[in-house]
Amino acid sequence: MSKPVNVDDGGFVAEVLSAPLPVVVDFWAVWCGPCRMMAPVLEQLAEDYEGSIKFAKVNVDENQELAARYGIMSIPTLVIFNAGQEAGRIIGYMPKEKLKEQLEAAVH
Repeated sequence: MSKPVNVDDGGFVAEVLSAPLPVVVDFWAVWCGPCRMMAPVLEQLAEDYEGSIKFAKVNVDENQELAARYGIMSIPTLVIFNAGQEAGRIIGYMPKEKLKEQLEAAVH
């Protein structure tokens, strides 16, 4: 069973930018209600896409420099990386089926 991996500034290059698969990075915070709503959706998608898309989480309170580097202005923000480059961005809560459509468009 695949789950989103927690990533910080120290592991971002290895876990996200150098990953052989596309990576969806969830920029979130503990106090964010929509982030908490998105968490189970991302866990389901991590299982659905196991082996084809990797999922990661970055806590913006603990990694403010990383959030600033990617221009995260509101959360949740999902940034999709493919071959180390940003391939798409989704801001705010989104239901699973709509999120799947966005992911498919960004990684294919």
